[in-house]
Amino acid sequence: MASSSLQIYALLLALAGFTILLVTTMSNRWKILDTATMLVTADWISEGLWMDCAVTAFGSIQCKKFLYMLSSETHIQACRALMIASILLGFIATVLSLLGLKCTNVGLSDEDGKMKFAVTGGFLFILGGLCSMVAVSWYAAMVTAQFFDPLYAGTKYELGDALYLGWAGSVLYMLGGILLTCSCKGKKKQDHSCNKYAYSAGHQQHIYTKNADTVISNKEYV
Repeated sequence: MASSSLQIYALLLALAGFTILLVTTMSNRWKILDTATMLVTADWISEGLWMDCAVTAFGSIQCKKFLYMLSSETHIQACRALMIASILLGFIATVLSLLGLKCTNVGLSDEDGKMKFAVTGGFLFILGGLCSMVAVSWYAAMVTAQFFDPLYAGTKYELGDALYLGWAGSVLYMLGGILLTCSCKGKKKQDHSCNKYAYSAGHQQHIYTKNADTVISNKEYV
């Protein structure tokens, strides 16, 4: 029962991280401009992986997609690929984890088969969390390097809100995967201990029976 509760808790954590990373991937606030540097005329104030946004002279915010996705900087293209891979891995891991939960009757009825599905799902959650963590950290490192580089002639941005969401989602992603994997390993160790105890009990009983036969035969001899 405790193992089933741990599996459900781990899956909920991973799904929370999955949702946060979806929002992070589509967010336009990966890097932002300081409010003190904003101009009255149109000035780009934030940028994401897919589009950038600007504030107009009337105070409204307008966003536009990048015209050429492949012409973006190398680290931006790499971050896109890593975030998409993280989401795909999370989707596959969610399906496998649902099939591997003990409290569900979907898919396999064999307990060993369910354990393999759950362990695989937990591993994919961890791998997806690592992909998103690398993407967010890499993007943040590039923004920080450009901001403190005195020779950089472009617009200097600061870390946006989406990066902090990405870090939080990645941690929940990996934490859910680790708990899901550990719950299955704990059950496996428990079964191994029970089998070992049963074997030891049977072995002791066999020795006791043999000694009893020896005692009876000695009495008959006397």
